[in-house]
Amino acid sequence: MSTVTETGHPERDPVRYERNGPVAVVELHRPHRLNAVTDQVSRELVGALRRAVAEGARAVVLTGAGRAFCSGHDLKEPAPAEDPLAARERLERLQDVTRTIKRSPVPVIAAVHGWAVGAGCEWALACDLVVAAEYTRFMFPEAGVGLTVTNGVSQLLAAVLGPQRAKYLLMTGSGFTAEEARGWGLVNEVVPDGEHRRYALELAGRLLDKPPLALALAKETLDRGLGAGLEETLAMEVDLSMRVVGTGTGTEAPAGTDATEAGPNTGSGTAADSGAGSVSGAGGPHRAPAVPRPGRRQP
Repeated sequence: MSTVTETGHPERDPVRYERNGPVAVVELHRPHRLNAVTDQVSRELVGALRRAVAEGARAVVLTGAGRAFCSGHDLKEPAPAEDPLAARERLERLQDVTRTIKRSPVPVIAAVHGWAVGAGCEWALACDLVVAAEYTRFMFPEAGVGLTVTNGVSQLLAAVLGPQRAKYLLMTGSGFTAEEARGWGLVNEVVPDGEHRRYALELAGRLLDKPPLALALAKETLDRGLGAGLEETLAMEVDLSMRVVGTGTGTEAPAGTDATEAGPNTGSGTAADSGAGSVSGAGGPHRAPAVPRPGRRQP
């Protein structure tokens, strides 16, 4: 497997890239942290997605290594020491993931499993198609830790769910299942546990029968028809996120919570276990409530 990195050390690469014929597979590869997001992950994910287009891939499958797709922002990473300008630049790099997916002329298919939390949920939503393993758990926990959503969610989620259900999910931080996500239109296919990558590759193969230009136009037409321009939405999210950067607002978890791993049947929250405590974070790492680990039974 080849990788996309500036270091040249494969074992350190948080994003891996490989080709399966005309299909590029981009894998978030921090399994020991449930593929939690860092600034380096954002940078290298954008690089891998751009590489797929530059190399002429006909479709891209975005997936995650180990037990989760992506558990959100890495809470164990030291909080960055940055001034407002540096914070804005970091936030824009996070937004670049959605920009790159939406600007890509080839379809991007998310193959999701385990946890898709915070930024992980946002990135799945940004993809053109989503295949989810049966026991996937989705969640937007930002409001619970004093943060705001990013990656175009303030537009994209309401476009799919309508404003009332979107507000409910963002305000309560309630987790939801793959079947619920399919019923709401966030997921295209729910597949047996462990089969998400194979099914996503099969779906990509079906798209290869279509003329590339027709697929590119179908994608662009639908995305541009959402209403307000995505760039305006992305810029607005950064402006809102800056309100919690360096102000002390939202730097503490809600009272009565901790980041230790919960039992298999506890309530929803952010993805956390003995190896990872994480949440999407417009304002940087924050301590998060505990959540269950997805198991063999429907959450």
